[in-house]
Amino acid sequence: MNLPDEIRTIDAINEVTTVINKSSFIAQVYPILSESDVKEYLINAKKKYYNASHHCYAFKLADGTGRYSDAGEPNGTAGIRIQNSLEHFNLNNQLIIVSRIFGGIKLGVGPLGKAYYQSSYQVVIDSKISTKQLFHKASISIMYDHISSIHRILSNHHSLVEESDYADSIKLTCLLKSTEIESIKKKISDLGKNEIVITIHGETVYR
Repeated sequence: MNLPDEIRTIDAINEVTTVINKSSFIAQVYPILSESDVKEYLINAKKKYYNASHHCYAFKLADGTGRYSDAGEPNGTAGIRIQNSLEHFNLNNQLIIVSRIFGGIKLGVGPLGKAYYQSSYQVVIDSKISTKQLFHKASISIMYDHISSIHRILSNHHSLVEESDYADSIKLTCLLKSTEIESIKKKISDLGKNEIVITIHGETVYR
């Protein structure tokens, strides 16, 4: 799986209501990590706005997975317009749902598409976008006499130490930036040869 080294995303759940010709377009933005998150947020939105006639959405994950739904609106008027908002701001690991409460006036295909884009665009504008880096989970086993040097290497390469286990030797559980892994491995190898063991795990996280 090829993941980008950096993504833009919105961490905080937010919503903005835009009223157009008496119809309320309630745009909701959510951080997600999987398609199961999409299903859960969609269920909640349908419960919260039970009187909405449509719950249209689009999402995009960092691995490139994405989908959109018009949810009964005319083809091309809703889901893809919401997706356009995600793409405009280059957002990943993000879901936008727009729940429409019909106000009695039909908008027509063109104005309807514009309304869905406008509402999804507005909720992003009203939210804080964060830039996150890709980190790989790793563990490092070292002897006590190398601990200061290892901490210095990790700090210089913007790594995060999540846990330290002190026994006969020390085991550090770390997060290493994707772009820094090779440099870290080389410096550790030069420092300790076979005395230091670094293991890169398959799990990744954006921070």
